[in-house]
Amino acid sequence: MKSETLFKYAVRFYIGFFFLYLFTPLIVMGLATFNDSRFPTVSPWRGFTLKWFEALAQDGGMWAALLNSVIVAAGVLIVAVPIGVCCALFLSTVQGKGKTFIYSLMMSPLLTPGVIVGISTLIFWKGLSVSGGIVLTVIAQTTFIAAYVMLMVLARLQRFDRTLENAALSLGATQWQAFRRILLPYLKPAIFSAAAIAFLQSFENYNTTLFVKGYDTTLTVYIASKVRTGLTPAVNALGLVMILLTVVLAVVYEIKRRREAEARNRA
Repeated sequence: MKSETLFKYAVRFYIGFFFLYLFTPLIVMGLATFNDSRFPTVSPWRGFTLKWFEALAQDGGMWAALLNSVIVAAGVLIVAVPIGVCCALFLSTVQGKGKTFIYSLMMSPLLTPGVIVGISTLIFWKGLSVSGGIVLTVIAQTTFIAAYVMLMVLARLQRFDRTLENAALSLGATQWQAFRRILLPYLKPAIFSAAAIAFLQSFENYNTTLFVKGYDTTLTVYIASKVRTGLTPAVNALGLVMILLTVVLAVVYEIKRRREAEARNRA
């Protein structure tokens, strides 16, 4: 067998094994949702049931925690994206030896353990008479999630042709017009991707949120507390609903993207 053929089969095997490893837990979780067992498991199979969706609908604590997670993630999105974009724009203009220090300073929250970020945020803001809750959770998560946004926008900026911006300025455009008409459209894909990552990073965060949540429990903290008191397949039902919603949104986005690409090709 030729080395190229062997390499091709090895790559296919690796990709297949990777997707199997990635999706097997999701499939097991989905099957456990329909198992008539009080524990979130597939084996032993007790029979098909839909009662865990009813239990999910009646779990007011879980829905309240989910709402808090969405509110916090939306708040982080509103705060972290502008901060990250501004930091990326600032770093792209800095020159000299100080750029490395500034970059390291802006990246430091991302490299700090979430527990340390949560505790330090709680201690600092408690000294300013700000107790834990949704607002403090947004502040704590923004401190490191903004760094993700900065990295993604900065990577996009490094491929930007500055001569386009200079040409606009030389033709009489203001700095704001050059940013709005040239740079911002170029950065849109990176900003949207960074916003999606910021939302997901906030939604699934646990270590930092645990110390600053106050009485406003988020979904991850709620599920973690349920692990100690006893999980039911209602959690699996929520996970299955979220997965299906994500798949539907991804399919809708892909259809829209392809239609836009076809429209551009026809034009």
